[in-house]
Amino acid sequence: MKKILIIASTFAFTITLNAQVKTNAELKGFINQSFSYFPKIKEIENTVITSEEKLALTKLNNLPEVNGNASYAFIKPKIVIPINGVDFQFAPVHSVNTLIDGSYTLFDFGRFKANVEKSKDELQISKHNVENAKSQLAYQIAQVYYNIVYIKKAIIIQDSIITFLNDNKKIVENKLKDGDALKIDVLNIETQLNEEQNRKVDLQNTLNKQLILLEYTTGIKQEAGNSFDFDVNLTDATTALSTAQTNNVDFLIAKDKIKQAESDVTVAKTTDKPIVAIKAATGVKNGYVPNVSEMRFNYNAGIGLSIPIYNGGKTKQQVKLAENIVKQNQLAVETLNSNYKKDIQQAMEDVSSNLERIKYTKSQIEDAKYAQRLAATRFQNGVSTNTELTNTATATARIQLTELRYQFQLCLAKIELARLMGYNYWQ
Repeated sequence: MKKILIIASTFAFTITLNAQVKTNAELKGFINQSFSYFPKIKEIENTVITSEEKLALTKLNNLPEVNGNASYAFIKPKIVIPINGVDFQFAPVHSVNTLIDGSYTLFDFGRFKANVEKSKDELQISKHNVENAKSQLAYQIAQVYYNIVYIKKAIIIQDSIITFLNDNKKIVENKLKDGDALKIDVLNIETQLNEEQNRKVDLQNTLNKQLILLEYTTGIKQEAGNSFDFDVNLTDATTALSTAQTNNVDFLIAKDKIKQAESDVTVAKTTDKPIVAIKAATGVKNGYVPNVSEMRFNYNAGIGLSIPIYNGGKTKQQVKLAENIVKQNQLAVETLNSNYKKDIQQAMEDVSSNLERIKYTKSQIEDAKYAQRLAATRFQNGVSTNTELTNTATATARIQLTELRYQFQLCLAKIELARLMGYNYWQ
């Protein structure tokens, strides 16, 4: 019953964490696809298998060991002693010995247990390293995904500029035929049109590279995303840091390293502990007097005590070294706290500043559109130049691109916050 309650609580906690982040199903699919596709994940997952094998090997150290031995020796000169005029042989010329011996440790005063715990700690670090690799990969894919969304939207805006310039070029060419425009006006539009076409080529090149990155990590080279729909529940920096300390894999690995270092201290302290073991052997051999050539069955059993007495202070130094590594890992957690606090504050500042920028650019876009409509009217009535009309049109598009960039930066800042706080938004 207790186990069921623990599982239910963990499941509810996971749902609560995932509810803190909103994203779309396509991005989740890309990320989960990458976990089975990207070779680096497979490589790191194999370290878990290695650690499991190492743990299994460590546990086998508690089992008895049995060995078989056989030996032959040719002995010369023959060992004989004359007794009452008769040569009495004390050792065979052909010495043969076969036996099976075994040993089992009865008491090792914590050595076996300490080494098992150390192997378990190493296994836990391996598992958390896999989670960390997945988190980093998910973060990269989310960035690529929304970068593609950004570029596709930018291309749409760029196409609107090109379409406007082409339409305007036709109008000016007609005016040129009627004598109401100059050849320079057409040339100016063509120059602007070429510049905007080059910008589109740059955007398309960047888009193709991002799609290559998407395929590199997921095996899929297309996506249908068209909005910055990634969102995370915002909170204050202190609460965000506390969440990160609980959920972020970097903190879990840091704690694992402390625990592993503490296990190393325990292992080091057991090196000067005694070992009590039982030993037994049985077999057949010759060499028993009076008939030294006869093969005879034999056996022995006993108990042994091994006590380390002096090793030049190595154990003491090893314990001291292990304790210093514990302290070093504890200090690393303090550094991690400091870095994450800074990163969280910066990400929150990015969210706040981009929200402000987006708010101000909305009024700029309205003003630019009004100026464009006014310039178009003035141009049609012959009281304005074509240069003024194209300038207002491109200015409107530039502001729209600026707003789009702020929306993209806001999305990236939210992705960064989700990463820092350790949210598994792909589940």
